[in-house]
Amino acid sequence: MRTTSLVLLLLASLNLVTAESMNLLNGTNLDGWDSIGDGVWTVMRDGTLVGQRDLRQKPQHQAWLYTKKDFAEFDLHLEWWLRLGGNSGISIRDSSRAQYAVGEKWDAEKTPAHIGYEIQLLNGYTDKFPSGSVYLFDRAKTGAQRDNDWNSLDIESRRDIIRVKINGQPVSESPGDPARPKTGPIGLQLHDSNCVVMFRNIQIREISK
Repeated sequence: MRTTSLVLLLLASLNLVTAESMNLLNGTNLDGWDSIGDGVWTVMRDGTLVGQRDLRQKPQHQAWLYTKKDFAEFDLHLEWWLRLGGNSGISIRDSSRAQYAVGEKWDAEKTPAHIGYEIQLLNGYTDKFPSGSVYLFDRAKTGAQRDNDWNSLDIESRRDIIRVKINGQPVSESPGDPARPKTGPIGLQLHDSNCVVMFRNIQIREISK
């Protein structure tokens, strides 16, 4: 009886962990997300999300895909691939939802990286903030990324600290700016007209206290 009880408790614990994590992408469509700007976002048949720009159209600065839901403290995991020379990023805590990063409202000082935070993603794109950096705040350590291949990204977002891992290796950490928002949506970036990016296994675990 004691063994049975322990097994039941273990199973309940495992179910609790599973229940705490959720997929932000349902693998079929973009339910739960809003497209900001002229990005073309497609969920492929295998569930992979592809983001690109329509080169037949004049680009409108950046383009973004944002969760409809806001998040406070959380652990975010995803896998990403970028074309060579590509520039993308993950936005967190951006209360503006990129409204100043696209179209006629464009303001370089009010992009998501200036209001919330952007975690940099690059592949052969020259920038002083390499992949995994808390952009504008902390330059990531290099060497963890696999160029021209799939990579995993983990973001630990707490009120007073942001930590980033690439392929399981810690690369960046910053307390950020205490005056910036503590909550906001998750955003996926198309930095420019040449960007082609893919995401898969986008999972979040919210931290409740």
